[in-house]
Amino acid sequence: MEVTIIVFVVMSLLGSLMWMMPSKREKLLATLRLDARKAGFTVQLVHVEPPRAEGEYESDTINVAAYRMSRNNSHKKQPETVPWQVFRVKAISCDGLTEGWSWKIGERMLSSSHLAVLNEVIKALPDDVVGLESTPIHVSAYWKELSGIESMEIIKNELEKLKKANL
Repeated sequence: MEVTIIVFVVMSLLGSLMWMMPSKREKLLATLRLDARKAGFTVQLVHVEPPRAEGEYESDTINVAAYRMSRNNSHKKQPETVPWQVFRVKAISCDGLTEGWSWKIGERMLSSSHLAVLNEVIKALPDDVVGLESTPIHVSAYWKELSGIESMEIIKNELEKLKKANL
């Protein structure tokens, strides 16, 4: 009887410890986000609402990581950037964008040369990037973090292109 009680207590303690330990996926995300900070990203977990897809009554809120790169606004001569957001969803507001992407903010606000750069960036992004955002303060990629460190490097390079084009 005593042995049964001891085994039960030990098993419940081990179960509690195993429940508290991070999973393999959580460990990978922690490593990925640490590498992202070293690469110059600020990573935030955000709730975003993409535009309503064609045929949908209302859009769903997505919980996703925002990988943000700050703009270097120390140059006084740098022109002001136009804020915009695009998402990987087929919707009505898609003027000038690659097939399967739509505007949330900023439709018809960018020049044709800026649209060309934006479409080039969109085509190079990994499939698990669900959106892009640009403000005068930062550029961001909304990423589901399914594809690993190689994709983070691609995202970094593409966001640098947006910064360089003042997009």
